Amino acid sequence: MNRMLTTFTIILAVQILEGFAIPTKEQQTFDGPWLFKVDSLNRGVKERWFRKDFERSGWTKVNVPDYWERYKGYDTYDGIGWFARTFEVKDISKPLSFFFGGVDDDADVWVNGEQVGSHFGYSEPFSFSVSRALKVGANEIVVRVVDYSGQGGIYKPITLIGTDEVERLFRTKYGSMNARESAEWVKDAVIYEVYLRSFSNEGTFKALETKISVLKKLGVTVIWLMPIHPVGKINRKGSLGSPYSIQDYYGINPEFGTLEDFNSLVKTIHRQGLKIIIDLVANHTAWDNPMLKEHPEWYTHDNKGAIISPNPDWTDVADLNYDQPGLRIAMITMMKNWVHDLGIDGFRCDVAELVPTDFWESARKELDAIKPVMMLSEGALPEHHIKAFDLTYSWNVYDVLEKVIKSSTPVTIFNELLKSESIRYPQGSLRMRFNTNHDKNAYDGPPVKIFSPEGARATAVLMFTYPGVPMIYNGEEVGNEKKLSLFEKEDIDWSKGEDFRRLYETLGMLHRKHPALRRGSFLPVQNSDSTKVYSFMRTMREDTVLVVISFNTFPKKVNLILPTHSSIFWKDFFPKQSLQLKTNRLEITMPRLGFAVLYPMSEVK
Repeated sequence: MNRMLTTFTIILAVQILEGFAIPTKEQQTFDGPWLFKVDSLNRGVKERWFRKDFERSGWTKVNVPDYWERYKGYDTYDGIGWFARTFEVKDISKPLSFFFGGVDDDADVWVNGEQVGSHFGYSEPFSFSVSRALKVGANEIVVRVVDYSGQGGIYKPITLIGTDEVERLFRTKYGSMNARESAEWVKDAVIYEVYLRSFSNEGTFKALETKISVLKKLGVTVIWLMPIHPVGKINRKGSLGSPYSIQDYYGINPEFGTLEDFNSLVKTIHRQGLKIIIDLVANHTAWDNPMLKEHPEWYTHDNKGAIISPNPDWTDVADLNYDQPGLRIAMITMMKNWVHDLGIDGFRCDVAELVPTDFWESARKELDAIKPVMMLSEGALPEHHIKAFDLTYSWNVYDVLEKVIKSSTPVTIFNELLKSESIRYPQGSLRMRFNTNHDKNAYDGPPVKIFSPEGARATAVLMFTYPGVPMIYNGEEVGNEKKLSLFEKEDIDWSKGEDFRRLYETLGMLHRKHPALRRGSFLPVQNSDSTKVYSFMRTMREDTVLVVISFNTFPKKVNLILPTHSSIFWKDFFPKQSLQLKTNRLEITMPRLGFAVLYPMSEVK
């Protein structure tokens, strides 16, 4: 369960109520009063509410930064709206940019009625150059914010600043620190997410156990099981209920089998040389979890004393309160039981940002005393990498994939994201890369539908070769075309997609064979189509891999400009063609949404 739990959109826009001057050499943060208007019918864009002369006299005054659920009358609101604010600029002789600390979830930005940029991705800071739209005197900024359920809004400051100073705002105190040291198997992992309801017709541990050798052939090293515990019945969603509504942290969902079946699965996974982690839902429980009656003080209460959900949409769960020491002790005891007594190798931690970081740090310390584990945060906080977690979700990369494929964003965004990560995250931080997951599949659709089959192959290649730890969601490896509901049973059709399976097996083999793809340095490679073709090298000692991915929708001949010390002859693993370097240029013809993974000839067996 995460932010992608509803399909409708919330839209916000912004107007400064009190203008003030913005010095060009000093940053100015726009904290304070803004205007807000609900747009339940989603008319704002069509009616051009971003126009500078749009009538806003009926809008409500609110404070930014904040979540809209804290605005009077909007505590349970989950719909569409706009914000607005005007400001003054005295000097536009130097380039200026707006820096956003964080918006929940996505945003489009206009200045004086001109769109200056779009951003996709919860919790990530972003900036847009606005010089072309600014003028001396009064200006107006309008921000369209898209939220996908729960809290929404502009929840961190917006700053107008010299473009040459933007990088300073992207930096965090964590960027100069080192990430915690992870186990070798964690650094080299290929994660496979299993939704047991959909993975097989039987939907059981036993059925999964028969396929572990098949997953190993894909190059998978870590099996991640979505929640395996009994599902709550009170306020259940759908006929089966959400697996993220936990009725008993120690129990096994009878849909999947017995505790003995689970133990057998763990042993088989370990015999095959793989690891297993399970989903941990620590932020909330089902309403019929025994903890609610035994320890109601462990839950969050409203001002009337009633236990509440984490947000208005998550009606099937009750929010836990980590201010309670007893809850912390109980949860860590439970986690240790699964690692010590049942032999699992770690946890994927649901909505980890909603649970205090110091709890995760305490839990990790006690788990490490048992054995090395993998801790995967469903979050993107840099601080998670210091003591608590090995990996965080790379929403930032996922959220630009569709934009790159549809040509609204150049491929250089991928280099910009790595640069941003390098100054925001502790050094050595591991980010999990994916082109779908259970939430994105269930609500947006599978990659073959969002990106097209060709686009899904191209993004799969990127996930396995871009710096980070790749993750596969069950069904990707056969080009699954279905949305896999979290509340019902939808089976994957394993009889199709042999071309996808061969691709994933090849990518898994490459990841296993080439340390450069697991831990190597990253070097962007210049090419003749820098907006549509992404090219880079991964290197580690004597191991070198050259990756070229075309996001063009038509065949294109591309010239790559390689380092002068590069090999004369290169071989493309996929079509098995050999290429010769002319001076330092390598010419290659790329099919539509095509890719090439190349090696120096001396490294090809």
